[in-house]
Amino acid sequence: MTPFAFDVAHMFAGGLVLVSLMMLYQDRLLPLINVLRLHSLLLTLSVAWQAHIQQLPDLYVTAVIAFGFKTVAIPIVLRRMVLRMGIHREIEVAVSTGLTMLVGIGLIALSMDLMLRVTARAALLVREDVALSLSVVLLGLLIMVTRRNAVSQIIGFMSLENGLVLAGTGASGMPLVVEISVAFSVLIAFIVIGIFLFRIRERFDTVDVQALDRFRGERQ
Repeated sequence: MTPFAFDVAHMFAGGLVLVSLMMLYQDRLLPLINVLRLHSLLLTLSVAWQAHIQQLPDLYVTAVIAFGFKTVAIPIVLRRMVLRMGIHREIEVAVSTGLTMLVGIGLIALSMDLMLRVTARAALLVREDVALSLSVVLLGLLIMVTRRNAVSQIIGFMSLENGLVLAGTGASGMPLVVEISVAFSVLIAFIVIGIFLFRIRERFDTVDVQALDRFRGERQ
């Protein structure tokens, strides 16, 4: 692999981590959806570049799936859902944004230190891609944990899945059948979650998941 190919692959993977941090910083839903679109676009470019340098045509199909579903379709549906339900306001958080950013930086440092040690015998590109992918996954989990709004938790789940795809393509190339099954699983989960969101909105007039906790406490 040429130094240029390595630098470009590293740039895309590092860009995903940076955009994940941007997600943690966002406090409104519509800008957060826009950042998710950027996150998925970077994933598409990363997968396409991996297809080029690994000479794996199947990964081009993976890149097309990532672009169609994650960069175009899902952000559009999320935006329409948010506007229809009238919830494009500030996101309810369980932890302050400043503290969340500090925890996110700590998770990135932990991921890099842990994975670079575990994959010491692997190729340099694989080591760094896996380490950065774990950072994206953990930051996605952090978004889900620190945001009480159900839509923002969906976005955290999507960014987490982007990190898993990055790991699969960067390590050894993800088989096409696996990516197709993952794409359809994400689509089905997205549809179910969308129906669930509308039901929460109808029942509680909010998408704050704490409403479910309060309702459960009242029933008990």
